[in-house]
Amino acid sequence: MSMVMDYIIALTNLYGLVHRDKVVEIYNMQNDENIEAADVDDKANNHVDELDQNFVEFYGGYFVHEAIMEFDEFEQELAKRRNKPFYIPNQKELLKYKDDLYFERTKEYHALKKYVQQHFFDGDAYQAEELCAEIHDVCELGFSLDNVFQAFERQGIVFEGEKQVQEVMQLVMDLSNNVRLWENNGFTPHELHSRTEQPMLKPLPDEPYHMMDKSGMTRKTTTATNQDGKTVVNKKIGRNDPCPCGSGKKYKKCCGA
Repeated sequence: MSMVMDYIIALTNLYGLVHRDKVVEIYNMQNDENIEAADVDDKANNHVDELDQNFVEFYGGYFVHEAIMEFDEFEQELAKRRNKPFYIPNQKELLKYKDDLYFERTKEYHALKKYVQQHFFDGDAYQAEELCAEIHDVCELGFSLDNVFQAFERQGIVFEGEKQVQEVMQLVMDLSNNVRLWENNGFTPHELHSRTEQPMLKPLPDEPYHMMDKSGMTRKTTTATNQDGKTVVNKKIGRNDPCPCGSGKKYKKCCGA
């Protein structure tokens, strides 16, 4: 893969959508050999299969992640980004985004992972990483507290009480405000708030989030109806597993979004 293609794919994964001129601008900022828009167009038109393998489409001069195109949300997503600055990491960090699954693990991410590893997984770092990566996806793709706590439910986690629910919620909100978002051109809500003084941060709810189970705290059970009409408890679907809808996409970029 050429360096230009590396930039196209990495920037699409970082921003969700990016115009060819921005690709040229960032590439020329970070490389001695400059390119022009025609060079980028040439790569896009002659490497369609490579773009497709990396979930990237070329549309109206923009490189767009297929998760946006599939749900016909190009115009809406473009509007969200209007007049917002671009987060531009250094080249080493930027090229990590060639991997569609890469995300920056911030101190807020590590704080949440440390907590769940200690309190819910008896020190198991792998299980803690799986859960926190799923919660990160929720924060990145469309935050809601219900979706966050459903991630805990799928792991069979039972909270000890309201105090622990509020502790977890604070850690999750801290993470959510420090996740790089497509709609912010790669900036986190916290960073964009600091730059623009606009109310980008997600606040804690005014009312405590209640979850109860039969031993004291309530939890929802995620169920579905199978082909025989029987109600069954859904098994956990991994964030990188094929989506059960049959689309062939990763769950996190399809129904999981």
